[in-house]
Amino acid sequence: MSDTPLSNLVRQGWSVVSYSATDMSGETYQHNVLLTRSGQHRILTLRKKMIGDGLVATEMDV
Repeated sequence: MSDTPLSNLVRQGWSVVSYSATDMSGETYQHNVLLTRSGQHRILTLRKKMIGDGLVATEMDV
């Protein structure tokens, strides 16, 4: 299993509620995942780095 931000959150007990993908510039997709755990909600946003390899991950509690 890969060591990704989503996998880490699921290992911590978060459950995926919803997922969406947005075409940001014709080439880059932004993936949004809504997670829940014990009445808390969190949005995880993932996108490919503009320069170089890897991902940019942003978490927001809602």
